[in-house]
Amino acid sequence: MNDLPQTLAPDSLGPTVTIGEILVEIVARQTGTGFREPIDLIGPFPSGAPAIFIDQCARMGGAAAMVGVVGDDDFGAVNMERLKRDGVDTSAIAVSADYPTGSAFVRYRTDGSRDFVYNIAKSAAARLEWTPHVEALIARCGHIHVMGTVFASPAAWAITERAIPLIKARGGTMSLDPNLRKELLAHGQTEEKFASLVDKADLLLPSGNELFLAAGMDGEERAIEALFKRGVKEIAVKRGEHGASARQSTGASADCPGLIVEETDPTGAGDCFGGAYVACRRLGMPLRTSLEFANAAGARNVTRLGPMEGAGTRAELEDFMARTARRS
Repeated sequence: MNDLPQTLAPDSLGPTVTIGEILVEIVARQTGTGFREPIDLIGPFPSGAPAIFIDQCARMGGAAAMVGVVGDDDFGAVNMERLKRDGVDTSAIAVSADYPTGSAFVRYRTDGSRDFVYNIAKSAAARLEWTPHVEALIARCGHIHVMGTVFASPAAWAITERAIPLIKARGGTMSLDPNLRKELLAHGQTEEKFASLVDKADLLLPSGNELFLAAGMDGEERAIEALFKRGVKEIAVKRGEHGASARQSTGASADCPGLIVEETDPTGAGDCFGGAYVACRRLGMPLRTSLEFANAAGARNVTRLGPMEGAGTRAELEDFMARTARRS
């Protein structure tokens, strides 16, 4: 039986939309200390946190759309072809003739940490604008998913801030994946923007200490109750290899153990979790079922090299869950 009331607007109201950067990743094959010597690289892989999220959302069967910009180059084509293939509405993704598609070179250190060399701020990814195509898309969307990366892009923030009330006015809903480091909140404006998004969110998808940053207090139970009092209706806490938990303001809850997998590339795991979870909930799946699919989506993605190469369809995730042991 589905959990009631429905937290997110049904998929039939219109697609889930996300706004932000689209880029390619080029990944080192070996671990090491940086990019100061010639090394073997593999790529390009389609990437960008919002793009990973929306691709998984579409692969799960949810109506999905994105606002973004790519360059008129092969890197842009790699992303557009992937998103279209997986069912994402790309009508509001612009193609820039003047700026290249954003990029990230990634290398893993021996301790598991990563080095990134980005070109986003001076790429097409940062050239977002409110266009007639964006306006037309927003006018028919039923849900908006906001990611913490909007704080790094004034253009993405401006479109997001304008889109949220338009979507909510037609009965739509909003989810928020903070994806935000604590040091970024030292800037007053960012802290205020983050707080304003939390107050508008129907669903929150935090990991690590993001739950406490959102609530402004420590202690998981205290933080969750404080967020419910601010209007958040549902919270899905990502716990990485330890699984995930979900709570609704109505009192419904679910827990999902972690899946035992061999990690190849952790990039995109949380974005795939969010894409699957939002799609499932908008399609009317119960809380526990949605959590299980989301947990599987994140776990499956880390087994593949490339930030969205492990994004799975419903059938692929069902098969993955059937073949993968769970943590006790």
